[in-house]
Amino acid sequence: MASERKISGGTRLKDDRLTLKERFEALRLIPAFFRLVWDTSKRLTLLNILLRIVRASIPLAILYVGKLIIDQVVLLSRNDSSVSTDYIWKLVAAEFALAIVSDVLSRGTSLLDSMLGDLFANHTSVKIMQHAATLDLDQFEDSTFYDKLERARQQTTGRTVLLSQILGQVQDIITMGFLAAGLLAFNPWLILLLLIAIVPAFLGESHFNNKSYELSRSQTQQRRELDYLRYLGASDDTAKEVKIFDLSDFIITRFRALSNKFYRDGKRLATRRSSWGAFFAFLGSAGYYGAYIVIISQTINGRLSVGDLTFLAGSFRQLRSLLESILNRFTAVSQGAIYLRDFFDFFAIEPRILPSASPLPFPNPIREGFRFNDVGFKYSNSEQWANRHLNFTLHAGEKLALVGENGAGKTTLVKLLTRLYDPTEGSILLDGIDLKEYNLQELRMNTGVIFQDYLRYQMSFSQNIAVGNISESENAALIQAAAEQSLAHALALKLPEQYEQKLGRRFNQGIELSGGEWQKIALARAYMKEAQLLILDEPTAALDARAEYEVFQRFADLTKGKSAILISHRFSTVRMADRIIVLEKGELVEIGTHEELISKSGRYAELFHLQAMGYR
Repeated sequence: MASERKISGGTRLKDDRLTLKERFEALRLIPAFFRLVWDTSKRLTLLNILLRIVRASIPLAILYVGKLIIDQVVLLSRNDSSVSTDYIWKLVAAEFALAIVSDVLSRGTSLLDSMLGDLFANHTSVKIMQHAATLDLDQFEDSTFYDKLERARQQTTGRTVLLSQILGQVQDIITMGFLAAGLLAFNPWLILLLLIAIVPAFLGESHFNNKSYELSRSQTQQRRELDYLRYLGASDDTAKEVKIFDLSDFIITRFRALSNKFYRDGKRLATRRSSWGAFFAFLGSAGYYGAYIVIISQTINGRLSVGDLTFLAGSFRQLRSLLESILNRFTAVSQGAIYLRDFFDFFAIEPRILPSASPLPFPNPIREGFRFNDVGFKYSNSEQWANRHLNFTLHAGEKLALVGENGAGKTTLVKLLTRLYDPTEGSILLDGIDLKEYNLQELRMNTGVIFQDYLRYQMSFSQNIAVGNISESENAALIQAAAEQSLAHALALKLPEQYEQKLGRRFNQGIELSGGEWQKIALARAYMKEAQLLILDEPTAALDARAEYEVFQRFADLTKGKSAILISHRFSTVRMADRIIVLEKGELVEIGTHEELISKSGRYAELFHLQAMGYR
């Protein structure tokens, strides 16, 4: 997949290749990353850093004590009377103590890394949910946005490794500084041999890490498809249709094709990486043993003691290991920072529906109503208008019905009214003032909406109703009153745990309900707040005609004096409204009472008679 490229807020190129400049630019995000880590837990972060600084000095100390021990043993073997065996045993005890301290510190930093990682994953997951809550509905309906959201979710756990890598990098650099000072004091040429042994391996590792990132990013959409196929093939929500339509083989075949493609792509890259890695390992070993020969030669010539030999050989070996680790980890850190950019890219997305700088309070009561002035809306990246040239008024206390075939723009109109979308053109006025000028939170609180695709929360019966006004989740009396108004109360009384009954099959002791029973619960959500505008967007599709009529009759009684919008395909229900709007291809084609529209013999009359024929 050719992905867009974006660096520091700019536009991404249409590929997934990353230049060296981009990799260094990605490192600029590390301070922001550490601010997040610091915000997660200041105490654990500080303690982790301190432990690593102490641990960084121990390898040099162990090597130097080891040198002293060997030199003392050599002298003792020559019957040197100046050597004390007590001193040797003290050095051994000191080295043993340093080893114990190093192990304890290693385990301590690993523990702190794990604790910080878990807290960071939780902290960033919360931040993602908080930021997602501020974004617009149409952004969630865009595939590019979903790619960014998916990559941001992946970083909540994946970037905890980056924390350990960066802290380990600092620790190793400090250790390397001590060890390098020792090598420089004895023979500066050893450092040159060290670089010859390590740099090729670093460049190779950097190249293949880059290829790995390109491959991972190019597979983002297909991996989402793979996850979706996995869900389709093994889920209680899909099992019925999968069995009825015998879709199992179709889903498995597609899943196998995608997963095998990922395997082949990964295998090809891993094979090349392994082959070059073997060559670079050879160069590293050659450099190490070249340095070893130099040290041994100087020891034989008497320039170095046996203790110096062990100290320098150990220092070079550890320096080689550390430098290799630092260079490779630098590649991994820059790689992690590139992935981290995906994380911050998500937080750079700004909502387009913004609250007014000086919001007006929502009118209570509404006096004139909602006025659509030549309103049009089209989705991002779409050339087609979902709604266009909408001109009408929803008067205060009026019940308006929306009629039209699927895709006529009925639900989009409702979303414009509730400011889930803002018009692309035109304006919506409330009591003569643009809807954008009102307090957005108050607008939502004064609007009760039940959409046709309402959620079935895997929660308790009462919580499923309380989501309509979650601030009243502990108000049992209000929840019961809402249930009585939606005819859901009788259902609750039949359940084993009544209002505390868990619904859905995802968790233990959960009970699954029928579509009609779920819809009564969803309807109760609309009655959880004293909304001045109530909207039912085909929420009764799973009810039979009698039950739907009952629900809407009760709805009409309960919304006296309030503005309401009804969307239904059943004309027996629609005719209960004060006026009816007929939409076609997003545009208003007719408006009036049932009788007026029938007398016009227009689109409404045509649809009405078509439906009536089905009952004859």
